[in-house]
Amino acid sequence: MPELSRRRALTAAAALATVTAAATLPAAGPAQAAGHHDDPGTFDEVYKGRRIQGRPGGGSGHHHHHGAGYAVFVDGVELHVMRNADGSWISVVSHYAPVPTPRAAARAAVDELQGAALLPFPAN
Repeated sequence: MPELSRRRALTAAAALATVTAAATLPAAGPAQAAGHHDDPGTFDEVYKGRRIQGRPGGGSGHHHHHGAGYAVFVDGVELHVMRNADGSWISVVSHYAPVPTPRAAARAAVDELQGAALLPFPAN
């Protein structure tokens, strides 16, 4: 039996890690896998006493295309969000702090508002 070299051991470990990682991924077709990160889904929760909601669709005026067809609300008032090229999200309230999801953008806005009401943002 040949002796196990460090190179062979590392190759075997890498192959095992790849197989293990692939086995734990959910089964999805190519279209589903590609769209998974593009679809933030829907949420409706109370965060720090404020109701935050998000759902596909919505938006109005020229801001509609920036939010990639996604609407976010804080206490029923629309929070204008925008998706960056890298997939992160920003809002009109926390414009310089990108976050990974619209839900995180809503939570960041609530944090930034510190109890103040979100005022409607006039669309052009």
